Amino acid sequence: MRSSFSAVIFLALSLFVNYWASVYATGRQSSAVTDIILSNIPVYNVASIFVYGIVAFIIFVFFLILFRPEKIPFVVKSVSVFILIRSVFISLTHIGLYPGTIETNIYILRGITSGGDLFFSGHVGFPFLLALIFWHEKNFRYLFIFISIVFSAVALLGHYHYSIDVLSAFFIAYGIYHICLKAFKKDRQILLNGI
Repeated sequence: MRSSFSAVIFLALSLFVNYWASVYATGRQSSAVTDIILSNIPVYNVASIFVYGIVAFIIFVFFLILFRPEKIPFVVKSVSVFILIRSVFISLTHIGLYPGTIETNIYILRGITSGGDLFFSGHVGFPFLLALIFWHEKNFRYLFIFISIVFSAVALLGHYHYSIDVLSAFFIAYGIYHICLKAFKKDRQILLNGI
């Protein structure tokens, strides 16, 4: 219980930092840059999948760990580290949205994103991080990898992220997972062995 409580406090702190990093990045975003993939595909209206898909995914993960409380500390702490590290990246990188992106659809997630926080893609990295966390459970592993791939396609088709934002998310999430394995060893053991 104590570990779960500290994990929730850590998550709240990381979301607070993320909000201000997002506002900072959006206020200082520069012009758009060219992209080998986005420059060669038209923009598609996939806003509903981009916005409501991630909301549905977050709700799914919430109920998944709620009904399996031994997973709460490691999952929530890992997600918190993911959010904090992403906050650092978006504070350093202020590239503007690609031309033609339907900006108003991004603002539906206000409080989580401001639209200028592109590097790296949370839509792609978050499900991939969960695939790594649940690697020992084959069905969840494949589900989360599939969701990560779907969000990769959606982010590129809607021009919501540059290709570097999408591709780097896999590598950065992998690094974050290994940081969390070392930082939260006890919580990881509880996740694997149960309470």
